[in-house]
Amino acid sequence: MLTVNISDLRANLLKYLEKASSGEQITVTTNGRVLATIAPPVDKKAMARKQLCELAATAKINDITSPIDSQWDALQ
Repeated sequence: MLTVNISDLRANLLKYLEKASSGEQITVTTNGRVLATIAPPVDKKAMARKQLCELAATAKINDITSPIDSQWDALQ
């Protein structure tokens, strides 16, 4: 993780944003105190696809649509 002073960040904002975009996390400080953390963007589509694949590995057919101990109105 990269740590930069706020004045350096202001002077070189584009450079640091490009670093964050490529995956590096940046901590912004002033007088030795942490102000913020700039993180790389999250690929929500890839994360959702991964979660669905993990769910598919353990899912069973009729697992969600089959009632356990009572009749559902939708099945009548």
